[in-house]
Amino acid sequence: MRALLSGVLVALLLAGCAASPPLSEDAYTVREHDTLYSIAWRHGLDYRDLARWNGLGTDYRIVVGQRLSLHPVDGAPARLAPAPAAPPPPLPPVAPSLPPGERVTWVWPTAQSASPKPARSGGLLFPGQPGQPVRAAARGRVVYTGSGIRGYGQLIILKHSATLLSAYAYNDQVMVHEGDEVAAGQPIATMGQGPHQAAALYFEIRINGRPTNPLPYLQGLK
Repeated sequence: MRALLSGVLVALLLAGCAASPPLSEDAYTVREHDTLYSIAWRHGLDYRDLARWNGLGTDYRIVVGQRLSLHPVDGAPARLAPAPAAPPPPLPPVAPSLPPGERVTWVWPTAQSASPKPARSGGLLFPGQPGQPVRAAARGRVVYTGSGIRGYGQLIILKHSATLLSAYAYNDQVMVHEGDEVAAGQPIATMGQGPHQAAALYFEIRINGRPTNPLPYLQGLK
């Protein structure tokens, strides 16, 4: 009986491992329409770490076919943004602090027809209507537009400071291009189809490459 139970436990453990996605690859080959920011976002990394590990200049220029290491040169594990398997934890009472000089003024990224819902990946899901305006939640620069990151549909990533990025997913019509400077509240897209074939915006904020709950930044805004 003991041998049978041991065999069952081993089988369950192996099945669980097979069902879990790999934490990270060793390297990534640059594809068409990639940017350093989109590659870092895809793998849960800070774009500055990715640039440093691969000896990139301050323009963060990459070319199709280039092989990028996703780990530090010394072989230490890369910093990953974990995708929690459990429901999101309770909302923190305050937003994580930012370095001095990197404060930003936030606005709601879209009109609220209903309260946004926390998503398992760390952001917020805003229900709405097809074609509803999607707006920049803070002043910034467009560093990625495209559909190359699985699970986000048409995605826009904005850079607000050296440490702070925001993302807007499930867009329909995209109104901005990479390199554009945008103002807080400026329309950047229209709402497209999200999960369950319903109109929605997925909104996410990352600090140093890690997802952070956006609600503390937005609560209290009109």
